[in-house]
Amino acid sequence: MTTSPKWYSGVTRYQWLVLTVASLGWVFDAFEGQLYNITRGDMLPDILKVGADDPLVKAWGERFLGIFLIGGTIGGWLFSSMADRIGRNPVLALTILFYSIFSGLTYFATEAWHVGVLRFLVAMGVGGEWAVGAALVAEVFPKQARERAGGIFHATSVAGLWLAAAAGLWVGTEWRTAYLLGVIPALLVLWVRLSIKEPEAWKQAREQKSDRLGSFAELLGDPRWRSRAVFGALLAMVGLATFWGVVVAGQNIAEHLLKQLGDPDWASKSKIAFGFIQTAGAGAGMLAFGPLSARWGCKKTFVVMHLAALVMTPVVCWVPSSLGSYALLLVLLPVFGFFAQGIHAGYAAYFPALFPTHLRATGSGFCFNTGRILAAPVLIWLSAWMKAAFDLRVAVTCLGGFFLLGLVFLALLPETRGEDLPE
Repeated sequence: MTTSPKWYSGVTRYQWLVLTVASLGWVFDAFEGQLYNITRGDMLPDILKVGADDPLVKAWGERFLGIFLIGGTIGGWLFSSMADRIGRNPVLALTILFYSIFSGLTYFATEAWHVGVLRFLVAMGVGGEWAVGAALVAEVFPKQARERAGGIFHATSVAGLWLAAAAGLWVGTEWRTAYLLGVIPALLVLWVRLSIKEPEAWKQAREQKSDRLGSFAELLGDPRWRSRAVFGALLAMVGLATFWGVVVAGQNIAEHLLKQLGDPDWASKSKIAFGFIQTAGAGAGMLAFGPLSARWGCKKTFVVMHLAALVMTPVVCWVPSSLGSYALLLVLLPVFGFFAQGIHAGYAAYFPALFPTHLRATGSGFCFNTGRILAAPVLIWLSAWMKAAFDLRVAVTCLGGFFLLGLVFLALLPETRGEDLPE
């Protein structure tokens, strides 16, 4: 009886090095993005010179989130195209420098517009790094390991969220210190420049298609690539809209239940329930996406996870509160996170395989970052309106319907399992 070789049996030390470096870039990418959410409660009253409960704090908080979404989209488009034009190595290093240096400069901010400009620039680096890292991992790893490597790459974002939470606990109310810590990822740039070589596939594309590298005109002008770019962006929109509208509501659902039970420690317990317990399930889901897609294919894995998330959303919203059981909620939240956030790892495994080498970073960045900007209206208007107008559980359950919409977009995208990367 023969056994098939392990998926990692043919992976070289250099390929592991690429995954490590790209993943560290994504870890710190998530870290920089989360720093604002961790520090905004102390930073905004200080910058605006108002009390913590002043309406200006909430208003500017939402404006900065909008600025971050726009900056991430523009940076994702710009740097992903540059990565196809001039190479993965220099652009990966540049995006890391962008989010590190401008995050550190936030230490010196004294006006609201300072924060706005710096968050925009940080977001540009954050939006660009993901596309370059995802394309690099897909090109370097062998076909049989590609989905798993992409899933691992994206799953490491959980470490960035935990690092940001730890930094927030360490600095306390000294929010400026947290942004100084944001400079640390810049040290990764030297390692990137010295250790990462340009993939052979990109070198060949540069020689054969130099005038078409990173071309948005070709990406959106060629019917084959345009269809994949548009429906890939809509698929990402579903994941990002449900993340902000549904997944992060895990903390609010925990707050609602703990207040219902009269628990005086509801604030800290709800943060633990979401920030550590649910997020642990999300990390497991993202790590599982790669092995599942290697077995079933990316499309089928997306379908299963979307359907499971659709079911788990009302379960988490209603069952623990109807039974008055916080313990049950703690059991259900990681299962909910496994499916509802686990789908995000699929973008790193799937999007790079949809596009040819000379458009790989451009197409991946277009999908993920256009999805980001398309999700903004859901976050800023629909989600905010529904949660203000209806019971939280009703609003989140309805927003969970977006998972069903994702199945429509999946039906219009190809399967990539077992296929060579397009050339």
